[in-house]
Parts: sequence; C-alpha cells; structure tokens
Amino acid sequence: MSGITIKSAADIEKMDEAGRIVEETLNLLAKSAEIGMTTQELDDIAASYIKSRGAEASFLNYNGYPRSICTSVNEQVVHGIPGTYRLKDGDILSLDVGAYKNGFHGDAARTVLIGNVPEETQKLVRVTKECFFEGIRYAKLGNRISDIAKAIQTHAESHGYGVVRDLVGHGIGRNMHEDPEVPNFWDTAHFGRGARLEAGMTIAIEPMINAGTARVLQLSDGWTVVTADGKPSAHYENTVLITEGEPRLLTLHEEEEGT
Repeated sequence: MSGITIKSAADIEKMDEAGRIVEETLNLLAKSAEIGMTTQELDDIAASYIKSRGAEASFLNYNGYPRSICTSVNEQVVHGIPGTYRLKDGDILSLDVGAYKNGFHGDAARTVLIGNVPEETQKLVRVTKECFFEGIRYAKLGNRISDIAKAIQTHAESHGYGVVRDLVGHGIGRNMHEDPEVPNFWDTAHFGRGARLEAGMTIAIEPMINAGTARVLQLSDGWTVVTADGKPSAHYENTVLITEGEPRLLTLHEEEEGT
C-alpha cells in the first residue's frame, strides 16, 4: 500500500460497475446456496457469472489464492477455500466476492443462512450486518477511520461478541487492497489518529464478528481463518464511497432480501 488515492468521477463510475457485478454475484449465490450443495459448486456459479459480465474474479490467483470466491462456513471467519464441503442444515455461510473490470475492483461479503439456523446464530449474523450500518453512519467527510471502527466495536461488544483484530478492512480501487486500513476496533492509543475521510475515498468496511472469543487461527491450507474457540463467525462487507454528503455503497444498490 502506498498512500490513499482519491477517485475521480470517471473512476467512481467504473468502480460502481464493478460493484454492481459483485452485488449481482452475491445475490445469485445467496439464492443458489442450499443444503447438499458443495462450496465448489458455488465457486463455479460465481466464476461463470463474473465472466459473463465481462469482469475477472479479483481473488483468483491473488497471492496464489486458488479459487474465484471465498466460502467460509460456521467457525470459519474468512478466506475459506471452496471445495468438497457440502452445506448442511443449520450452517451459516460467509460469501466474499471481488470483481475487477475496466481497471477497478469491487469487494463485498454476505453471511447467509442454510436451512434452519439456531436463533442465537441468526442473531450473530443480524448483529454483524448491523455493525456495518452503525459504522457507515460515521463514514462522512471530516470524520476519521477510527470513528467507524469505534461504532462497529461498540455495537458488537454490546451483544457480547468478539471483534476480530487480526484482519481489517481496506482501501480499494485500482488495487484490491489499498491504504488506508479500516479496522473494526479501536483503542485509546489510536482512536482519533486514523486517516481523516475525504470525498473520493473508496474503502471496504467489513465487520468480522465472532460469537465468542475475538482470537482466530489460520489453518494449514495457508488461507482459512477460524475462531480459536470453534464458535461461529459472521462477515458483512461493502465497498463504500466517501462523498460530500452521505456515504454511497457501490456494492449495494437494491434492497436485500430479508432486510
């Protein structure tokens, strides 16, 4: 990462298109995911759709990542690799999708319910999404990244959940990961010192919230991150444009089902 980039109106138009492709892919995956389906089948659906829209999957071969999307089930926090796992009744599935078109990336994630999910786990998914929307209330001109982070952490911890610290959100644009880092937590040493938000900044805000401990572990595949206590984790992310007024979501244009 090498400094925060401010996007032009032409850049934003291209990012909006990439973001729409991400959104459409996630909507398709959410409708397709059902009991008995493998995570690889979902990856195939996503890869085909992204290609059909004239885009490339941002994640494929990114630092050697072997698939087009990430599929993280239950205690898997992020970066789960699609494969032979078959979705089961009661699972939660975090889907993370990136698309690259016309020189720019879009990035977003949703956690979906498979079959009959216990109410306490449904609550985790619901609160994780709420954390995102609490955070973007502060994604406004003149505020700091740390204002977003504090709002996310406060909401998650008010429900007794753990906020992952080993992974953070990020700037996004011509590169999948750009400055600034966008954490979901804050502390007194850093609060108020984060980057100040400017119009034309584009950031991926992505609460990763655990039912139990905030601690995570990485599996031997070098990618999959899981909760240290084996309890479920949820993930919700959008690419966000900072404007002169309200923030604009480049990966959420239509009302989501169930919201």
